[in-house]
Amino acid sequence: MAVDRDQVLRSAASLLMRKATATMDEVARSAGISRATLNRQFAGRDALVRALEGLAITECEDALTQAAIDDGPVTDAVRRLVRALEPAAGLLAFLYSENQLFEGDEQNEGWARIDARLVALFRRGQETGEFRIDLSPVWLTEALYGLLVSGAWAVVEGRVARNDFTPNIAELLLGGAVRRNE
Repeated sequence: MAVDRDQVLRSAASLLMRKATATMDEVARSAGISRATLNRQFAGRDALVRALEGLAITECEDALTQAAIDDGPVTDAVRRLVRALEPAAGLLAFLYSENQLFEGDEQNEGWARIDARLVALFRRGQETGEFRIDLSPVWLTEALYGLLVSGAWAVVEGRVARNDFTPNIAELLLGGAVRRNE
């Protein structure tokens, strides 16, 4: 029987988002495969986490493309982007706590590509006069990540309805970022 690697990764992401300390045995059970089969796919937890990172980068880059962030008003682009990133938010929430992914020379270049596109989006918002200029585009990028992660945790824990994820995050971020005419 062939193993659906993508299904295993999604199952692992779902479990690890809820229980970051899950063992490889638990990951295998959640995916409906044996530990030996899991080991053939991923030679340990680090390999599994790196594969999840690759999936997250792909999903985030796809979301950036799907949201057409270079088109139209930046506020609309941010709303489209949050909606497009929602399916990846749980995976981002798990990875956000995996510090080894963001330290040293082994950081995946994919994060830098994503960050550059997000920074460019927020900078465009400043250049068009839509966004405040006293908040750096890097800070707005980090705020977006933080809101996505917090929102994903709140949904998983049942404190926030899934349908509220996108509007709550987009409007909270934009509420702080949009330039007000005073």
